[in-house]
Amino acid sequence: MAGHSKWANIQHRKGKQDKLRSKMFSKLSKEITVAAKMGMPDPDMNPRLRLAVKAAKAASMPKDVIDRAIKKSQMNDGADYTEIRYEGYGVNGIAIIVEAMTDNLNRTASNVRSYFTKCGGNLGTTGSVSHSFDRVGEISYPASVGSADDVLMAALEAGADDVESDEEGHWIYCKVENLSEVSDALEKTLGESTESKLVWKPQTRTVVDLETAQKLMRLIDLLEEDDDVQTVTHNFDVPDEVAAQL
Repeated sequence: MAGHSKWANIQHRKGKQDKLRSKMFSKLSKEITVAAKMGMPDPDMNPRLRLAVKAAKAASMPKDVIDRAIKKSQMNDGADYTEIRYEGYGVNGIAIIVEAMTDNLNRTASNVRSYFTKCGGNLGTTGSVSHSFDRVGEISYPASVGSADDVLMAALEAGADDVESDEEGHWIYCKVENLSEVSDALEKTLGESTESKLVWKPQTRTVVDLETAQKLMRLIDLLEEDDDVQTVTHNFDVPDEVAAQL
């Protein structure tokens, strides 16, 4: 059990999600449509769609917007989207994984490469940095749900593998294939989670200074503002004194 990345706390304090609310809704809608297209349009029968809908609700997406995104899947919308992963390095060799969903691979690849170049990084080949991450399920809860010890016990009983807790909340990790099962078990003891999703979890984190953090944040902002990019994951962290200045 360890403290969660300070980066998550920085994003929370800055209200980043509110700032990008419209763009986030668009990306969540795309994921819902594609998930529903690939399986059943019923969240109860489609684990990926269930996770997508849960993420949308966590972001306060209106129910009618969620329903429209599901209905799009039945109208052959989103059928041409390709899911692709890009891997590269930011300044100071910080590893970055970019997951995208696009209808134009050339456009997306060109954009992602340009963002890395503009910010002093470079785009690598598939597999160049993902070996430094573990693909796992992540279930998050607010700190108010209970103490670190109580959450740890509940997580282990539910079949989870690890828990990270700090003053902001609790993050519970499990194997990819067990995410739905562990999430359902936790809901019976801790209530509904804030979010359940698949993530790339860094095996180790590199602590950076203020200047480096600012450069990396610029790259991450550029990537997240791209309509084709769904998620951006990295392996850097910042000390408390740097977090206070961001």
